[in-house]
Amino acid sequence: MDVSIVIPVYNEEESIPELSEWIEKVCTEARYKFEIIFVDDGSSDSSWKIISTLSAQKKFIKGLRFRRNYGKAAALYTGFAEATGETVITMDSDLQDSPDEIPELVRMIREDGFDLVSGWKKKRYDPFVKRFTSKIYNGTARFFSGIKLHDFNCGLKAYRNDVVKSIEVFGEMHRYIPILAKEAGFRKIGEKVVEHRARKYGVTKYGLDRFMKGYLDLLTIGFITRFGKSPMHLFGALGTMMFIIGFVMAGYLGVRKIIFVNQQLRAPLVTESPYFYIALTVMIIGTILFLTGFLAELVNRNSTIRNNYLIKDKVNI
Repeated sequence: MDVSIVIPVYNEEESIPELSEWIEKVCTEARYKFEIIFVDDGSSDSSWKIISTLSAQKKFIKGLRFRRNYGKAAALYTGFAEATGETVITMDSDLQDSPDEIPELVRMIREDGFDLVSGWKKKRYDPFVKRFTSKIYNGTARFFSGIKLHDFNCGLKAYRNDVVKSIEVFGEMHRYIPILAKEAGFRKIGEKVVEHRARKYGVTKYGLDRFMKGYLDLLTIGFITRFGKSPMHLFGALGTMMFIIGFVMAGYLGVRKIIFVNQQLRAPLVTESPYFYIALTVMIIGTILFLTGFLAELVNRNSTIRNNYLIKDKVNI
């Protein structure tokens, strides 16, 4: 299989037939052996019915359906698991991504040797709020990750197959797949300016809640990529440092008490000093952090696969 196109779907019944026909035209002209994998993320409209009908007519169209809405990351992860193409393309199902970009993306993977190529919607037709928050997200992500991409969250991307098989996308981490790929050892990450088309059908799924979720996800991915496999390195180090600081403060109070007693001077009560309570609090916090790291290590060693989603139906899988 040359190319697998993975497409998450959520209430996009109007665009699915047109999108699949467009992809078929482009891939046929490029003479690819291809498959289209639609992942219905719990749509409440007739999206699944349309996918099933198309799949019955054309064997290169495959479909998966979730029992409820799990989110784009879950849809991508499940689609990645089923993809068999040497190159895997992802795109949104709302026709804002152009399938005409596929041949060049495939060429960059095959000939230029990129592990991952991310689209850059240089000219966008999104509302101002979405464009503004996107710039903040992307600037912050570039700063923390060191990956020089303008649009981390662009739905139109191309991957080598072993990239998608080596990363686990969960929660809402689809925004930061390039970071996950880099941490998995795939460091040749490129970018291509792609066409962003105005929405033709339906309404945007964007909401202001994504502003906060985006930054929380960035903090999460930063923690996971650095300390996900060894949380003790963070919590243990912080806990040990805080315990030592508290112990030194308490030790100072104890030594001062001994000096006063040896010199037969009236020694102030240790509990009269605010430093005693500060030292006690710092040592308790240090102990809690250390135990948190220890427990996190135990959980990490015995964790099960997080993307254990219940798929309701399959076609051509």
